[in-house]
Amino acid sequence: MKDLYYNIEVAGLKRDLPICPLNDKLSIAGFVIFGDVELTVSCARELLKKAPAHDVIITAESKGIPLAHEMARQEGVNRYLLARKATKLYMRNVFGVEVDSITTDHRQHLYLDGDDAEYMKGKNVLIVDDVISTGESLKALEKLVTMGGGNIVGKMSILAEGEAKDRSDIIYLEKLPLFTPDGTPIK
Repeated sequence: MKDLYYNIEVAGLKRDLPICPLNDKLSIAGFVIFGDVELTVSCARELLKKAPAHDVIITAESKGIPLAHEMARQEGVNRYLLARKATKLYMRNVFGVEVDSITTDHRQHLYLDGDDAEYMKGKNVLIVDDVISTGESLKALEKLVTMGGGNIVGKMSILAEGEAKDRSDIIYLEKLPLFTPDGTPIK
C-alpha cells in the first residue's frame, strides 16, 4: 500500500501530513511541529493574534513545547509552564492527573511542579497545544491549572481534529479531519 498524505495550509504554510492508522477503523494525519521552525514561528504568531489577555502559558509535554516556547518568546516573556509526563528529581510538591490521549495506547499522567503551581496561583493562564482531538489532554491541563490555583482564560491549539472543530470553548487556526483506513476524510 502506498503512503497516504493529507495536504493542509496553516498559518500561511502548506504541509503534507502522513495518514497514520490508529486502529483498523480510524486513521489520523500526523501533525508534528518538532523541527519545523518556520511552522512553529508562524503558528505562534497567528495564535497570539487570537489569544485572550493572559499572564502565563501552559502546555503538556511534549508536542506543545516548541509552540509554548515560541509564543512566550514572541510575547517577550521569559517563562511558560509545562505539565510533564513523568516526575523528575528536581520537581518539588508535585501533583498530577490521569489522561487518556488518542495518540497514546495507554493511560498517562501529567504532573505539575509545585513551584510552577505557586507561580501560576491567581494568574490568568492560557492553555496551548498543537492539536486538540478528543479533549482528554485538555481536560487534564484544565484540572492541573485549577488544582494549582490558576484562572483559565483561554484554550488554544493549532489544529482542531475531528469533533473538536465544533467546540465553542477552544480557539484554533485550522480544522483537521479524522480519516478512514484508506485515507478518506471523515466528515
